[in-house]
Amino acid sequence: MFQSFFPKPKLFFASAVIWSLIGILLWYTVMREVGVGIGFAPYPQGEQPIGLAHFITPDFLWFYIYYAAFTVAFGVFWWFFGDNRKWQAWSVWGSSLIIFITYFSVQVSVAINNWRRPFGDTLQAALEGNQGITEGDFYSLMLIFFQITSLSVIIFILSRFFISHYIFRWRTAMNDYYTGMWERVRHIEGASQRVQEDTMRFASIMEGLGVSIIDSVMTLIAFLPVLFSLSSYVTHLPIIGEIPAPLFNAAIFWSLFGTVLLAVVGIKLPGLEFRNQRVEAAYRKELVYGEDHEDRADPITLRELFTNVRRNYFRLYLHYTYFNLFRSLYLQADNIFAYFILVPTMVAGKITYGIVQQILTAFGQVSSSFQYLVLSWTTIIELISIYKRLKAFEAAIFGMDLPEIDREDYQEPGGAVADTHPD
Repeated sequence: MFQSFFPKPKLFFASAVIWSLIGILLWYTVMREVGVGIGFAPYPQGEQPIGLAHFITPDFLWFYIYYAAFTVAFGVFWWFFGDNRKWQAWSVWGSSLIIFITYFSVQVSVAINNWRRPFGDTLQAALEGNQGITEGDFYSLMLIFFQITSLSVIIFILSRFFISHYIFRWRTAMNDYYTGMWERVRHIEGASQRVQEDTMRFASIMEGLGVSIIDSVMTLIAFLPVLFSLSSYVTHLPIIGEIPAPLFNAAIFWSLFGTVLLAVVGIKLPGLEFRNQRVEAAYRKELVYGEDHEDRADPITLRELFTNVRRNYFRLYLHYTYFNLFRSLYLQADNIFAYFILVPTMVAGKITYGIVQQILTAFGQVSSSFQYLVLSWTTIIELISIYKRLKAFEAAIFGMDLPEIDREDYQEPGGAVADTHPD
């Protein structure tokens, strides 16, 4: 799956993580100050330009240069020390481009969040009867919003086009790799399905899940500093009182609380999903045998196999009931939690409507990013199951024992033992 597309996958991903952490650490500790020293100073808090000017501020231009330099250094290293140059243009440079595009897309959300303050303050002034507010003020702000969203649409279309090609190149690499080893893997049950369907499903899930998790990480990188700076407008939290960076700390606490809560209440669901694959596979396999053999797929056997399917689904429904209960309660509370922590500040009249809108948006972005893994767990489980199936090919290619999921037996009706690969 990975060796076919990436150079020395284990070292590559480990180095990519370390290199990214070094890059982020240097940016926030040293390089931003270096940029200020050479003329790339950021705008003060509250004075950031709104609209498309947000993307060409001096600190943004400095970040573009910094990211390009870091990417070139990483890419050149792997071009000389990698072992898979056929796909490196896509796997190395393409991955870097996807990360940048994702970060740029998140910055579009930041630009919209910056726009919310003047629009909200203008709206508040108009509703209070301020005679200085004209129709032109609203129309000019709406035009700026249209410019930002137009850029967002263009970036979205181009990024989806590129990512679709990137993922299909990955699928092509897997297909070429597995078919090139066909004589070694053809004896595995369902080999044709794994090469065709599983690689297709793997690519499809990675297109959505992989990009989404990058988006979540980029959102945290972009919005945590925003939330930290907005904390200057809030001094007290309900019940707790005054703490440093209250918005920042409250967002992290609330998000981690939700993540741990949903992970605990849903701890049994992954195992049931895997079990579901086994009972469905046993039922489907008996039906396939019945197409060619008259002594297979008799009504009694099929009834017993389908009973196993029904029993597992009913257990899933039961566990999903309390999982959905806790998830729904948490998400409903999440809708009002940001307002809850702002109550003392709003009552004291220390912030305007526009700032409230900025805080709510930033808080929501951070919360949803932290909660991403739990809320997407069903897709993650499906990806893991596909990964386990395709691992059988790697095992066969390198002469290793098959993974456990390909060696498990399932007790069929009547006491017979049958292989239950989910094919």
